[in-house]
Amino acid sequence: MDSQTPSSSSASSSSPVVNIRPWRPAAQRNLRNQWSKLASLWHDWLSSSSSARSHATALVNSYLSQKYLDAMELGVLSDMPGIRRNASLKLSKQQEVHHNKLVSSYKDMMAVVTGMVNASRSMRCYLKGTTNSPLTQFSHFAQNQNDPGDGGEVPVFAFWPISLFEKVADDFVQMFISELNLKRLLLIELLSLGDERISEINSLRWSGELYPGEFDDLRTCNLYSKGDCKPVLPSLKKGKVENPSVQPGHQQDRDVLQIYLTTWIAEVNIERSRVDEIFAIIGAEMHVTLS
Repeated sequence: MDSQTPSSSSASSSSPVVNIRPWRPAAQRNLRNQWSKLASLWHDWLSSSSSARSHATALVNSYLSQKYLDAMELGVLSDMPGIRRNASLKLSKQQEVHHNKLVSSYKDMMAVVTGMVNASRSMRCYLKGTTNSPLTQFSHFAQNQNDPGDGGEVPVFAFWPISLFEKVADDFVQMFISELNLKRLLLIELLSLGDERISEINSLRWSGELYPGEFDDLRTCNLYSKGDCKPVLPSLKKGKVENPSVQPGHQQDRDVLQIYLTTWIAEVNIERSRVDEIFAIIGAEMHVTLS
């Protein structure tokens, strides 16, 4: 990562003259606040992702137990009337409970990522009123259209202008946006397992909302296509996933489900070493500890 001191001549000649004396300490406070939020949200992600993983595993176990129940040897329980039917009903109810908990965990993960997006977009420090006003505000938009909110690209702490903090924050957040989108694909596949009635209740379509207001959250994360009027499909380095077609109540074997769970656990779009590196570098620049 390039952390060279930006030249004073790098600021645009068209940038307005900013009163740096009141602006810089306010900008420093804001950057520390926003990066502290990102660090806190990173821990929230770990918690919500772990919870979702537990619910996904429980859901798969309930589904597989129900799927193979008829072929199981019941031993001394074989002579109990209705044992298989009662066990199947209980497993079905468990599956429905895990469905709901998994969707709830996904909603928590969405809240974490939208929080990250908002923090990454709130790093600029705008002056209120006139360009040389001693008052500052933190928002996505400036009251004064001539104020870019970046202090004319001067270093905020030691070396970095605000635009560089924003770039690194965007790199950080994009990892979680990509991972959330992949998890949505896995979520729909897992929720469609087994009980057709449950699957239909959950409206399992890639183009359908998984909870009320999900599309608004997806728009915040740039994961909703205005042109196609549906969520953006996940993509990896080698290409985009084709439009998934999910049938309610469909069946999957144990090996495929193991791959789904392994993919969920691996969080393939999030490089933890990169996350640690980002917090270490940003913390050193701002003279704070982010963890």
